[in-house]
Amino acid sequence: MKKHVLAMLAAMICLAGAVRGQSGAPLTVIRAGTLIDGVSNAPRSNQLIFVRGERIEKVADGGAAIPADAKVIDLSKATVLPGLIDSHTHIFLWGEDPKKGGYDVNILKAGIALRAARATYAARRALEQGFTTLRDVETEGAGYGDVEIKQAIEEGTIPGPRLFVSTRAISSTGGYNLEDYAPELDMPTGAQLIDGPVEARKAARQQLSHGADWIKVYMTHRSWVDKQGNLVSQPTLTVDELRAIVDEAHGWQKKVACHAYNGIGLQRALDGACDSIEHGLEITDAQIAQMQRQGTWYCPTLWPYYTDWANENTPAGKRDRARAKTHETSFRKAMAAHLKIVFGTDIGGIPWQEPMAEEFTYMTKLGMPPMDAIQAATSRAAEMLDMRGEIGVLAPGAFADVVAVNGDPLKSVEELKKVRFVMHNGDVFKNDPAQ
Repeated sequence: MKKHVLAMLAAMICLAGAVRGQSGAPLTVIRAGTLIDGVSNAPRSNQLIFVRGERIEKVADGGAAIPADAKVIDLSKATVLPGLIDSHTHIFLWGEDPKKGGYDVNILKAGIALRAARATYAARRALEQGFTTLRDVETEGAGYGDVEIKQAIEEGTIPGPRLFVSTRAISSTGGYNLEDYAPELDMPTGAQLIDGPVEARKAARQQLSHGADWIKVYMTHRSWVDKQGNLVSQPTLTVDELRAIVDEAHGWQKKVACHAYNGIGLQRALDGACDSIEHGLEITDAQIAQMQRQGTWYCPTLWPYYTDWANENTPAGKRDRARAKTHETSFRKAMAAHLKIVFGTDIGGIPWQEPMAEEFTYMTKLGMPPMDAIQAATSRAAEMLDMRGEIGVLAPGAFADVVAVNGDPLKSVEELKKVRFVMHNGDVFKNDPAQ
C-alpha cells in the first residue's frame, strides 16, 4: 500500500512539474485571418491562437488582449488550419516507377543506410507540406527502422512529423513481394510472412514488443480482371489468423489496419474485426453495413489508383481501370453511408516529390465537400489515432500543430498544396509568406 501511495505522489509531482514548465514557457500568439478549427462545419474570421510551449492555451476573437511580452505571428491574410494528418504513408519507400525497376529496387538495390536517409527526407518533406502527423503503415523490408526514425524525430535529431508506426506488417506465404524469382532463391520480402494462428500471434507480439503503434495486415495481395470483367483479388490470411493478430493487438490497446481490395479477403478482414480498411476498392452494400455496425474506419487512398495505368489492352491495364472504376463507386457509397473516412495518400508508392495534398483533389472530385475532406485529414484521423482533442484541432489543450495557406481551401482544395506556414508542437518549422 505504501508503495502505491509513493508512486501516486511521484506521478503527481511529475505532472505538476510539467504543468509549471508549460505555464512558464514563452507565449506566442497567432493572428488568423480565417480559422478552420478541424471540427466546426464553418470557418471563423479574425481569431487569435495563444500558444504556450507545445500546446494551445486558448483560441479567442481578434479583439482579445495580447500580453506585451508575447511574440505575435501575423497570419491575418491567411487561412489557418490544424496540422494535417496522413493516415497511410510509407516513409521507407521511394516510389515504384516500373521504368526504374518497380517495387523491387526499394529492397534489392538500396542498403539500410540509404533507405534511412531517404526516410529522413520523406519525414522532412511531409512536415514541409503541413502534415504534422503520419500513420506510417510498414517499412517494406526495412525492419523496425520506422521506430528509430520516430525516435530520432522525438529527440530532435531530425525534423519530422509525429509518427504512428507499423514496423514490418504481416502477410502469408505467397501473399507478398518479392515475386517471380527462381524458386530455389530465398528472396527477402516486404512483409513478415506467417502461416497459422500461432505464427500470426507471435508476429504480432514481436512487432508490438519492438515498438509498433499499429499492426498492418495484408488481407489481399495481387488483383486481376476475370473473364466477366470483374475485379478479383487474391485473399491471404484466414479469419482465424487475423483474429489472433487482432486479439493480441487489442490486448496491448493497439489497433489493426487491414490492406484489403475486395472480395473474400476484405470480408475476412471485417469478420476478423480489423480496425481500419485500407484502400477498399470494391465494398459491397452488406460490407458497408458491417463496417457501420463495427465502427470500422475507411482509408481509401484514391490518388494512387489514378496514376501510372498500364496500356489499356493489357491485363494490367484492364486491372488498373477496373480498380479505379470500382473504387469510385465504393467511395461514393461510403460517403452516402457516413462511414468513418480518413485521409491517406499511400505516398512512398508514389514518389515523395509529389504533393501529398493531391489526395484532397480526388476526394472532392468524387463528391466529398472540402470541409469534410479537411476533417478527414484532421479531427477524424485524430479520433482514429486515439488522439481526439490533442491533434487535428485548434482548441485549448491541443498540441500546437498549426498550418496556413494564403488562399481559401473551401473554395479550392488546391490551396492545400501551397502550405506557407507550419508550426509543430509549438515550434515554427516554416514561414514563407510568398508560397
